[in-house]
Amino acid sequence: MGMEPVYDSIRKHARRIVSQFPIPGFYRNFPQETLWSRRNFKSDKTIISLRRQVAGNLNNDFGHGLKHAIRVALDIGVLMVVEGRRTGCTDALITSRITLGQCAALLHDIARGQKNHAEEGAAMAAKLLASHPISSRGKKDICLAIRDHEAFRKRIPIHTPQGVLLSDCLYDADKFRWGPDNFTDTVWRMVTFNRMPFKAFLRQYPKGMEGISRIRDTFRTHTGKAYGPEFIDLGLSIGNRLYATILEEYSENS
Repeated sequence: MGMEPVYDSIRKHARRIVSQFPIPGFYRNFPQETLWSRRNFKSDKTIISLRRQVAGNLNNDFGHGLKHAIRVALDIGVLMVVEGRRTGCTDALITSRITLGQCAALLHDIARGQKNHAEEGAAMAAKLLASHPISSRGKKDICLAIRDHEAFRKRIPIHTPQGVLLSDCLYDADKFRWGPDNFTDTVWRMVTFNRMPFKAFLRQYPKGMEGISRIRDTFRTHTGKAYGPEFIDLGLSIGNRLYATILEEYSENS
């Protein structure tokens, strides 16, 4: 499905604006942890198999397709490493947690098109995980994390520290996407999927920015609280600059 010419033009402006901002500190400060996460994502047999399974089930409507899932998976791996080391976990335990986290990331939007996508996604995830060599506790934690990954919803009760950590890391990695990623990719997939008229896009833009700002204080992990607000601040700065450009250069389209 193609994009309206006006959106294609605005997206180019957005990507140019994003390129003028610094890379978030989360990526600058954890290079080794990032490498660990990437290696696990590329080499773990469960992740490789699960990625093949979900590839055909993740649509890019609302910008939450496979590309989004992979970005969340890579970031949740970093969070698992940083949080694990902070609490004195062994490397072996951290690696196992990276795998669980990356499974949750690949599956968290599997039912994005459903009304209650977190709950429906957890049910679908349970079925997809049945054939994988993951402990019953691990599978339960993944499904609970998926049910608990939406913002501004009542939290799902999780009764183990490991389950809470998995849920919190999934939430934070997912909400990092509300930063620069929102303007390089997500917004344009949303308007394309919805076939949104430009006037409606312009009318809803301020409300969308307000939604981004509300995410700022919702991060859950120690690391997410330290680095998440920067993602949001970058997203807001990028979005505001883009909005000024849109009003200046595309007013005739409205």
